[in-house]
Amino acid sequence: KYPELAAMVANMTDEDIWRLNRGGHDPIKIYSAYAAAMRHKGQPTVILAKTVKGYGMGEAGEGQNITHSQKKMGEEALRAFRNRFAIPIPDDQIDSTPYFKPPADSAEMQYLHERRAALGGYVPTRRAKGKPLAIPSLDTFKALLEGSGEREMSTTMAFVRFLTSLTRDKTIGKFVVPIVPDEARTFGMEGMFRQLGIYSSVGQLYKPVDSDQVMYYREDTKGQILQEGINEAGAMSSWMAAATSYSNNGVSMIPFYIYYSMFGFQRVGDLAWAAGDMQARGFLLGGTAGRTTLAGEGLQHQDGHSHLQAAFIPNCRAYDPTFAYELAVILHDGMKKMYEEQHNVFYYVTVMNENYLQPAMPEGVEEDIIKGIYLYRQGSRKKKRVQLMGSGTILREVIAAAALLEDEWNVAADVWSVTSFTELRREAIHVERWNMLHPMDKPRVPHVTRTLENHKGPAIAATDYIRSFPAQILPYLGDRHFVALGTDGFGRSDMRSQLRKFFEVNRHYVVVAALKALADIGDVDGSLVAQAIKAYKIDPDKPNPATV
Repeated sequence: KYPELAAMVANMTDEDIWRLNRGGHDPIKIYSAYAAAMRHKGQPTVILAKTVKGYGMGEAGEGQNITHSQKKMGEEALRAFRNRFAIPIPDDQIDSTPYFKPPADSAEMQYLHERRAALGGYVPTRRAKGKPLAIPSLDTFKALLEGSGEREMSTTMAFVRFLTSLTRDKTIGKFVVPIVPDEARTFGMEGMFRQLGIYSSVGQLYKPVDSDQVMYYREDTKGQILQEGINEAGAMSSWMAAATSYSNNGVSMIPFYIYYSMFGFQRVGDLAWAAGDMQARGFLLGGTAGRTTLAGEGLQHQDGHSHLQAAFIPNCRAYDPTFAYELAVILHDGMKKMYEEQHNVFYYVTVMNENYLQPAMPEGVEEDIIKGIYLYRQGSRKKKRVQLMGSGTILREVIAAAALLEDEWNVAADVWSVTSFTELRREAIHVERWNMLHPMDKPRVPHVTRTLENHKGPAIAATDYIRSFPAQILPYLGDRHFVALGTDGFGRSDMRSQLRKFFEVNRHYVVVAALKALADIGDVDGSLVAQAIKAYKIDPDKPNPATV
């Protein structure tokens, strides 16, 4: 029809013209396009590969919107497909849709065998184990176990000290990969800039604005810190690469990715799930975690649910420590589990920016810290008794509430640090399953049940997360009266003290919840609850924080 087009195919037969493919479906054209792109220098190259939906299906679906749901083709469509692509299958076999395998001596088969040999074999394999790393003893982090003395310190700073000690270890320090999206100074990690450098494939090409400071922003081709800019997905992808290096490269790496906890599972939850599927090994640190610990940041930053999101991933072990020694024990145990014992798990650990005195580690609590619960402080011998549980920064409100109950309301309160409600639930589920499948054996008892069985009174749990988080252990408390306090609702900007008052997780609400639980089981009169509400100036008619 068009002379210009006729001239372009003048040297081709009708059969040659009939065999012409659309560019995006023509292997030779695709190869040629990529080859030309690779040769081109000085400019980016865009390849437009035009394709058609359902290519080759003919009337069975080519170029039709129904193609993606087409499950099979009729015999006539299969015959047309066979003819179009010159597949040597005779007519009498078309209806059985057999596979066609080229002869062993064909160029196609020889090529495939050559490529498989170059790739290392016919069955893709995966390294299930990496080269074990010699993890230093827990005593290496002795400074964190002994407390902070008279100096206040956040668990975020405790993490930075842990990480600094680890990177200086002559055996495994070089395998540590600190990763941060853009808040290194917020997390107190700027001291590592000079020590380790920030990795850049081209080195430092500019003079940083803080070049006159001791801890200036230093990029280096040999840098160890990965700072991805404001890019949580990019930082998470870097973490996944390091966390699977033991399998993909045969080199075990220890990645620590720290970020605002609200910007973790909330934004890259699908990547975290993929990391679990890929059997990643490493640490995710949710910084400034909780709904009330980050004052003045409001809805965007305040996290009250990341621990439940972490609980969705079967091989993600999640912890919410309060004290530096708890953090050190958890991180150290995680390294032992992943890099010595080769467990296919990864860790989500929340850390906070609130400064407070860090106590020394009580004797013999290491194992229970890992299991998820230990007795932090035993109450007096008063007859009326409650069991108070807390995690993260709210444990400190629980400790204060125990003192109020003892001093003002004549109630003894045992205080429990619950480092992981999630791990307690998982262990209990494991026990439940074992008991169901071994009906003739002596039943096992979940750790949380066994730990609390000799401690009487209702249990009140308060955390900086929504009530569903501590409520995970409810089925394993028997007939014990249980109350969960949490931060259901949206975040908002205010002082920590006001936020905890607003979300009803401060010490006064813990006291009221404990007295109400005692009233519910008949240990105290209900009027005592009303007295506490009045004493602490609690407005019973204020809006429910979960609805405003």
